[in-house]
Amino acid sequence: MAPRSHALLNASGSHRWLHCTAAPLLEENFPDSTSVYAKEGTLAHELCELKLQKYTTAMAKSTYTRKFNKIKKDELWQPEMDDTSETYLEYVKGVMLGCTATPVVAIEKRVDFSRYVPDGFGTADCIILSGDTLHIVDYKHGKGVVVDAERNPQMMLYALGAIDAYRLLYMFNTVKMTIVQPRVNNISEWEIPTAELLEWGNTFVKPRADEAISGNGKFEPGDWCRFCRAKQQCKARYDANDSLYSALVSNHDPRLISMTELGEYLRRGKDVAAWLEDMKDYALTESLNGVTVPGWKAVEGRGSRAFQDTDAAIDTLIKAGIDESILYERKTLTLAQMEKTIGKTQFNDMVGDMIVKKAGKPTLVEESDKRPRITNQPTAAQIFNVSNDNNGGN
Repeated sequence: MAPRSHALLNASGSHRWLHCTAAPLLEENFPDSTSVYAKEGTLAHELCELKLQKYTTAMAKSTYTRKFNKIKKDELWQPEMDDTSETYLEYVKGVMLGCTATPVVAIEKRVDFSRYVPDGFGTADCIILSGDTLHIVDYKHGKGVVVDAERNPQMMLYALGAIDAYRLLYMFNTVKMTIVQPRVNNISEWEIPTAELLEWGNTFVKPRADEAISGNGKFEPGDWCRFCRAKQQCKARYDANDSLYSALVSNHDPRLISMTELGEYLRRGKDVAAWLEDMKDYALTESLNGVTVPGWKAVEGRGSRAFQDTDAAIDTLIKAGIDESILYERKTLTLAQMEKTIGKTQFNDMVGDMIVKKAGKPTLVEESDKRPRITNQPTAAQIFNVSNDNNGGN
């Protein structure tokens, strides 16, 4: 086998392999792929790194401008990256200015946590060292999933690596971790005593990492499956989702279930919809490759009509006497589109005080979600006020 250019047990995938210790070696049988979203994130990280370097070093203005313009010429460049990177920069500056001892900043620092994970290493976006406190700050460009810093294994592994890297110079008592995720207005902070973090590394991480690397790992399907390269073909995931159906049909009357059973079925079944979509994608890919999937086949979907040359077609219609006004539609951009086009800072300066936040549509989440519970039932205070109103306030 050719030597790996990446860590088998990497920090970014730790949420998965710390639960499903069999996943890493299974994933080695599947090609790694990079999405356009990941590439956009990489570009945004480059800008964050550049701005932080400019702030913390004696970088010449011409050097900064040249590197900034190079990033802006990338085909994946989005104007909002300038705003999101500023949010990240301002947060890091705030941490530095709030330090009681002169801070030392390490940017895009490779950290080695192989004391706990065989060949374990990763790259921390920003490490701030100040007195007995270690700060780990991570920028997230994605907006599909809100990332929480609390007990975030990727951040905790970075912290373990940083403690090892600077153990001869610093004696840390506290580790503070922050996720800066500007596109969903998320800045999540969490701190942990260093002793507790080290205990986690020794008693929780190390045994699971050793199990994963040994080839005797155990499968444990869960919401971490969505980022697994083997998710479409994993038998353990199939069995876990198939068992939910067996549990439902074995119920004395599946039409009548208790709230306890409802909660349990929702918990166990939250991966079912995603799993079925993964199965469909896998079956389609195999069918297109000429493999027979009994009972299924690939067909051409419903097509759509389009002009070979839209501009030429419109020009022909106008010359034929069709009023140009009926060929075009004037449509106002959404608030988010306007903000993205104009730029977040300028947009907020101009019309930020004209924006109102509307309540979101009710959605069902697990009880561990940090958002407050809502209900259509009136509160005791509301009932009391209504009662007083009906009695004339007496």
